Amino acid sequence: MRRLAKAIVLAVWLLITLFPLYWIVITSLKPKAEIFSLPIKYWPGNVTFEHYADLFSFADFGVYLLNSLLVSLVAAGAVTMIGVLGGYTLARFSFPGRGALMLAFLVTQMLPLFIALGPLYLLMSDLDLLNRLAGLMLVYVAMLVPFATIIMRGFYERIPVALEEAAQVDGASRLVAMVRVVIPVMLPGIAATFIFAFVQCWNELFLAITFIDSEDAKTIPVAMNSFITQYDIDWGSMAAATVVSVLPTLALFAAIRRYIVEGLTAGAVKG
Repeated sequence: MRRLAKAIVLAVWLLITLFPLYWIVITSLKPKAEIFSLPIKYWPGNVTFEHYADLFSFADFGVYLLNSLLVSLVAAGAVTMIGVLGGYTLARFSFPGRGALMLAFLVTQMLPLFIALGPLYLLMSDLDLLNRLAGLMLVYVAMLVPFATIIMRGFYERIPVALEEAAQVDGASRLVAMVRVVIPVMLPGIAATFIFAFVQCWNELFLAITFIDSEDAKTIPVAMNSFITQYDIDWGSMAAATVVSVLPTLALFAAIRRYIVEGLTAGAVKG
């Protein structure tokens, strides 16, 4: 009975979790008349792909998709690389101000972002980085590096120092020991950090809509926000854009899923 009750609760929770995704998909496949029809139709009477066609024919959604991919991949890669190096430094070295630095990283995560929006906008304007993807990348990197460094430090502290010491006894330098011994064990943590940074950059709207106004530099969240007008919301196009925007994230999770579920200790044994 306990197992049955647990299965029922999990099944209900799964339905609650998946229903919004299901609703977005069927909304993207409904004709405009059926989206607002009453009674509500839980399956489109006439399946249509007109919203997807409008997305790429009447809007530069392909450009927005490429912009988001470029910004998210570059920013997430830079954040992960800096986090790997910064986390290793904080976990393996003792130096004056280390505790203050960690405290500063934690405090930055508690402050609301809009506090720094004014000075940040003026700085971006002075550097001529408004309406530039490079400027958006820099802002995302600066925003995510503290949290990524904290995450990577936690992963490093779970790895025994004896692994590096054994490699150094065999003649490897600290850098070689880090690259050849520690990094392979750290792949699950690196993958988790990269995915966290990628998703944050991919879904971010507040900064993007503040610093990007040019059509050529818009990302997907900014483009989707344009479907909301003063008097109407294009629900069909927004649903289609949501479905398309979810696909790269799903592909990324599918590509590196084994690194996420792989345990750190198992990785050390395999190495």
